[in-house]
Amino acid sequence: MTDDDRRGPALPSARGPLSAAVTAYLRGTGPLPAAEDAADAPPYGDDLQLALYVCYELHYRGFSGVPAAREWDPDLLRVRAALERRFLAALRADTPVHDSLDDALGALLVEPVHGTGVSHWLRDQGELWHLREYAAQRSLYHLKEADPHAWVLPRLWGRAKAAMAAVEFDEFGGGRGERVHARLFADLMNDLGLDTSYGRYLDAACPEALAVVNMMSLFGLHRALRGALVGHFAAVEITSSPGSRRLAEAMRRTGAGAAAEFFYDEHVEADAVHEQVVRHEVIAGLLEEEPDLAADVAFGIDATGHLEDRLGERLLDAWRAGRSSLRAPLAARETAPAPVP
Repeated sequence: MTDDDRRGPALPSARGPLSAAVTAYLRGTGPLPAAEDAADAPPYGDDLQLALYVCYELHYRGFSGVPAAREWDPDLLRVRAALERRFLAALRADTPVHDSLDDALGALLVEPVHGTGVSHWLRDQGELWHLREYAAQRSLYHLKEADPHAWVLPRLWGRAKAAMAAVEFDEFGGGRGERVHARLFADLMNDLGLDTSYGRYLDAACPEALAVVNMMSLFGLHRALRGALVGHFAAVEITSSPGSRRLAEAMRRTGAGAAAEFFYDEHVEADAVHEQVVRHEVIAGLLEEEPDLAADVAFGIDATGHLEDRLGERLLDAWRAGRSSLRAPLAARETAPAPVP
């Protein structure tokens, strides 16, 4: 086994025929699905989202035992393209889109007086098991934090490239390995008694969590979607600071631990600065060079809100009913006490 193989997680359990065929192909035990099989699959469902996630993960750390050459396997790329077409078509059809980029940005800058989202709920009434589940779901992104956004750098230039690189430099720890945000999230997970292994909670995560990460990979890997990636990044950075403040308060209230508090405290400060840089330098610089991308930036903002809302509804529906939001329960050492899903 190569060093690259050891760094990747194990392939996940299948959730339907598409993901079963993709994982079997990567194991060398079966053929790929036909590209047309994706056309009728539920675009936000477990099966398509897992199949797409597995395809994308080959561009990150890959999977244990899967040859690195599979990243550019032409047959697998054709299947991935079909999955992407189904997912992107649904995003374009289902996302409520603002009339203009100014309207989309303006909506992000206004915090509702009486918020009802996940961070509000966790701050006000979340218990440790809720925070553990939230961290497990979010680990699929936060353990690769900023990685999908780095793909846009070669597609930018001038002010936009310089500003995006500056923000990414902060996300990657400002040159200090122990300050890389993915490392800080692993420290948070350790405080919460979670396994910090990369990809550990892929089998447990709900399809709504997979879709959020898949959207980042989709936008990041396609040059044609660079405007949408910038919009997504703006949505994350602009909304992160107030949400992180609430989550830091939740960690303090429940006694989650110093590292758990620090991760969100760090984002309160850092993302308040990043929000200004993204709006006034990344977006403004991009549109200075390519003004025709304004609608794509707005789409990226609105699509992010659409998928985050779906994930929030999934989590809150489960928690308000006293149920787990995960597809599989956490291990005994990772719960205190959590209901069985």
